[in-house]
Amino acid sequence: MAHSEGGTDAAEGRLGEGRPVGNARARFGWIMFDWAQQPFYTLVTTFIFAPYFANVFVGDATRGQAVWGYATALAGFIVAFTSPVLGAMADASGRRRPYIWAFSIMLVAGSSLLWYAEPGATDRLLWLLAAFVVATVAAEGALVFINAMMPSLARPEELGRLSGTAWAVGYAGGLVALIVMIGLVSASPESGRTLLGLQPIIALDIASNEADRLSGPFSALWYALFVIPFFLYTPDRPTGTQPSIRAGLAAVGTTVREVVGRYRPIAIFLLARMLYIDGLLAIFSFGGIYGAATFAWSPVELGVFGILLALAGTIGAYAGGFLDDAFGPARVIATCLVVLMAAAIAIVSIDANHIGFVIAVEGPQPGDGILASLPERVFLALGAIIGIVAGPMQSSSRTLLARAAPAERMAQFFGLFAFSGKITAFLAPLAVGIVTDVSGDRRLGIATIIVFLMLGLVVLLFSGLGRSAHAERVGSGP
Repeated sequence: MAHSEGGTDAAEGRLGEGRPVGNARARFGWIMFDWAQQPFYTLVTTFIFAPYFANVFVGDATRGQAVWGYATALAGFIVAFTSPVLGAMADASGRRRPYIWAFSIMLVAGSSLLWYAEPGATDRLLWLLAAFVVATVAAEGALVFINAMMPSLARPEELGRLSGTAWAVGYAGGLVALIVMIGLVSASPESGRTLLGLQPIIALDIASNEADRLSGPFSALWYALFVIPFFLYTPDRPTGTQPSIRAGLAAVGTTVREVVGRYRPIAIFLLARMLYIDGLLAIFSFGGIYGAATFAWSPVELGVFGILLALAGTIGAYAGGFLDDAFGPARVIATCLVVLMAAAIAIVSIDANHIGFVIAVEGPQPGDGILASLPERVFLALGAIIGIVAGPMQSSSRTLLARAAPAERMAQFFGLFAFSGKITAFLAPLAVGIVTDVSGDRRLGIATIIVFLMLGLVVLLFSGLGRSAHAERVGSGP
């Protein structure tokens, strides 16, 4: 492992391909990208549009969940196999913003079209799914280039705080957007009022689920507005080279061979991340489903659960950035994985009338109000713990790669980073489904997630990237 622990000049000399671009405005613009994009994940893929699409638009909850899952998997495969090539092309030219511009247009267009998912309009199913796939590919694809810009914006000892702050700001953006939607816009069919007990600020038709459908255009408008600081303030580092797809494919082949040989610690880390990110995403995918099924939660209670997770994630990601700089990203990831496994074990020990598998307690009772029973509150507390560690774990993952990968090929390595996070993203949910189906036990199905987290931790420890607080470039060359 090559160490470069010199002063500011030495550090900045390798950032931004020799000319640092990381001033306060550039960092602000880069951080605001997370604020702009996160509502797409919070509103569309998790808490509002996805449940509406699967349960109402399709009309059959089982088929709807399957169709949504297939569309998500398709988007993941597209991102996995295109990101490394696009990253190689971006590294050749030094330009990342044109790719982000293109993905931004795709994200806004795809998200906006989701408004047309009117109940019963199943003749639009295929092109609405196509719109969702386009938006998801755009959101994930843009992150490859956003992540690759990070090392040019801060010195090595500041990368953890930069990444953690951006991740926290992203969580906060999702939180604010969710509060606006369920607290000011979306009304309960029974009361006609929002979660905050207010009349909706926009007159929407409850019968045609306009509030649910609005989550797509709302996230598109939010993105279009708040991505402006990124394009105004965060610059590129063009080299003048004009890349081609063929050259990009050749560069990817070279990169893969070198990662396996010359950069083996990074290869091991990417394998570890593939495992533990599968587990983490499965927790987010099934956590709300498990809670709703266990406690018969309504959309309002699920909304409160989502707000709590987003708030905890904001706090955790911000604090984790400082821990990252102090102790190193690998140590932060490993610690978060241990806490995450403990929380997952505790969650599967809870049902409506038990805690710790065998301790009998009084479950939810009619008239108690929302989230009033002890099992529900313990479940919420464990959810908050998961939110607190999920942010630092994801933020420190990109910090670890940013510190370890060669600066001149950062987008290629983050293309592989995206590939590792998507190529097996179906495995953990598939394992949960199979085990649940075969055993007939929801708890046992959820428990399979712990295996992925455990394997990820073991592989991470073998990478050797956590030996110092500030892991630097690895490889056999200079």
